Parts: sequence; structure tokens; C-alpha cells
Amino acid sequence: MAKLLSWVQERLPISKEGIRELTNEPVPNHLKRWWFALGGTPAYLFLIQIFTGILLAFYYKPAPSTAYESVRYITDEAAFGWYVRSLHKWAATLMIAAVILHQMRVFFTGAYRKPREINWMVGMGLLIVTLLTGFTGYSLVYEQLSFWGATVGANITESVPLVGGFLKKLLLAGDVYNDRTLSRFFILHAAVLPVTLVMLIVLHISIIRIQGVTEFRFRDEPEQAPRTFNFFPDHLLTELIMGLLVMIVLSALACILPATLGPRADPLTTPEVIKPEWFFYVAFRWLKLFSRTLAVLSTGFIVFVMLGWPFIDAWIRRRTRFQEASVWFGIVGVLLITALTVWEAAVAH
Repeated sequence: MAKLLSWVQERLPISKEGIRELTNEPVPNHLKRWWFALGGTPAYLFLIQIFTGILLAFYYKPAPSTAYESVRYITDEAAFGWYVRSLHKWAATLMIAAVILHQMRVFFTGAYRKPREINWMVGMGLLIVTLLTGFTGYSLVYEQLSFWGATVGANITESVPLVGGFLKKLLLAGDVYNDRTLSRFFILHAAVLPVTLVMLIVLHISIIRIQGVTEFRFRDEPEQAPRTFNFFPDHLLTELIMGLLVMIVLSALACILPATLGPRADPLTTPEVIKPEWFFYVAFRWLKLFSRTLAVLSTGFIVFVMLGWPFIDAWIRRRTRFQEASVWFGIVGVLLITALTVWEAAVAH
């Protein structure tokens, strides 16, 4: 063993001190509070998604004639298939929730302000791609509700001005759901969107490394308290503890509430009520309140406003005396989203 270590050391002259110096970037003191350390949780859950997704892909067959049966085989017959599928499902749910909570934390603490406007837009891109990944994954099961959810989603996409028709054909591989649609969804879910997520994550982390993390001071902190602490091992241990807790929660959810399988998709029978995944409840309820075109246009406008919010907030702060108006806008937005989500969840499905 000593000779092997010596052989490796001669070719890769890396010392413990060198690793410590490379990774020991000072971290703002407020990251000792776990709710400020939510940024690493979605990345951890994304890794679980990749690992479990690869295992599921060994058995999944993306075609209308084979998809449902392959998912049934995974759930009922493959060794620990029910557990892997349940982990994949719940990790997706928690990842979406973690990204939303992280983006909310950034918004309410004003961490998007100059010079971090670009990273806020990258974060919004991560949120949108994460939601799209959840939508395409939900559609792969080829259940009755997932089939019709994908059909409704494609029809909604068609309402986007100028490019709606093209996007619908791109999504469905034609004008309507057909034999090539599931393979299109599978490629999007297993390749295109994950690669996009990886690129955005790398860009997001790179900008953080260049700019540093936004520093906050709290009233209960003494003035003489240190403003930073070491990333390695202090913050790394925090992230590892959070990851372990998340894994325990995931395993518990997978065992207590495992992923189930609904009726097989029937293109000739439209369900009385079409139920999306929980993270689209707000959009679904919004569509029911207005015409499809108005709902799509208003949703696009809201997304555009959120992407450019750092510049809107800067204009409000520069031109008015309402320096923290964004907090009140955020509270109204969160209450509205919560109300629409609960409203849609309360509807009998």
C-alpha cells in the first residue's frame, strides 16, 4: 500500500495541505443557519435523480405499446424496482420544492441585487428547467392521467404566440400524441433537460465562485463575531448532514408512500378530471380562471417579470422611497400561489 501511494504521489503530487488550501474558501457566517444552505440540497437530489434514473432506464421502454408494462414490471417484479422508482419520484418532488424554496430565500433577502442580477436569471432558468423535467418525467408512465396531462400541456403550448404551433409539434413529434411522442419525451427527460441542468448548475456555481456569496449580518450576532468560516471541513460537514437527513426522509417516503401505478392510458376515453402534478396546480387553476390565450400570455408575462425583477427592483429603489417593496410583492405572490395551489388541490380528482 505504501508503494502504491508513493507511485500515485509521484505522478499526482497532491498533498492534504494543497487540497485544504484549494477548497478552503471563506464562507459567510450566515451559512451556519441551515435555511441559508438550501442551495446544495437540489444538487444532491439531482445526483440521486441521475443515479435512480439510470437504473430505471435499464428497464423502461419508451413506446405506447411497451411503456406501461415496463413501468409495471419495475414496480411489481424487478428487484427493489418499487424502491428505486419511489426514490426517483420523491427526489423529484423534493428537488422541485428545494429549488422553489431556495429561489424564494434569494428573493426575500434581496440576494439578487447588483452585481448578482445574472445569477438570479440563471437561477430562474434552473427553476423552469426543473419544472419541465418534472413534467416530462410524469408523462413517461403512460397512465391515463399522465397521458392526458401531456396532451393538455401540448395544447396549452400551442397557445404561445408565434412559436406555439412549432413547440407543440416539437413536443409531440407531430400534430397529436402518436407512437413517436413517448420517445420524444424520454429524450427530453433523460438527456436534453438534464444536460441543460448540468450546464446551468456549472454556470451558477462558477458565478458564485467569482462573485462570492452574499453576506448577511443578524441582530443577534455580536459585533466581534467572525464574518466568515472555513468551507472545509465546517460547511462541507453541514452539507453532508443535510444530505444524510434528506436521504433518510427520501427512504421513509419511498417505503411509507411508494410510487403507485394508475390505469393504463386510453386515448379514446377522456377522464372527467385531469390532474397534473402538484407543482403545476397553480398553473392549472390559473387556466381555469381565464381563457387559454389570456392565461398563457399572463403566465409568460409573469415569468418575464420574474426574470427581470432585479432591474425592476433597482428602478423602484432608485425612483421611490419604498426600498423594500420587493418584500411586499413577494408576500402577495406567495399568498396567491399558495391559495391557487390549495384551491386546485381541494378539487375532487
